[in-house]
Amino acid sequence: MKLSFTILISALVIMLSYATFVPAQQQQHPMIDKFADKVIAKYQGTSCEDLKAEKAKPKAPPSEQEEKVIQFLKSNPDLRKEFINKIAAPMANKMFDCGLIP
Repeated sequence: MKLSFTILISALVIMLSYATFVPAQQQQHPMIDKFADKVIAKYQGTSCEDLKAEKAKPKAPPSEQEEKVIQFLKSNPDLRKEFINKIAAPMANKMFDCGLIP
């Protein structure tokens, strides 16, 4: 009983620490977070058939806002790492589920 209470308290401390740290970090680059959320939503909200069809088409040029974000990410390796870490798992899982990657 005492051990499970200790684990519960530890988990709450970790969750509260994370909850206070993450919003401050996310507010630092809202345009990057918005772009990452857009990429994730695209993959999560698109059917496998649509993703496969889109992959077969020639890629459309990025919008002006997307181009700004891309250039910013190219010039900031640390922020690019955070961006890729945020989008990689949702994208890879969807692509795996759709048979687009082995």
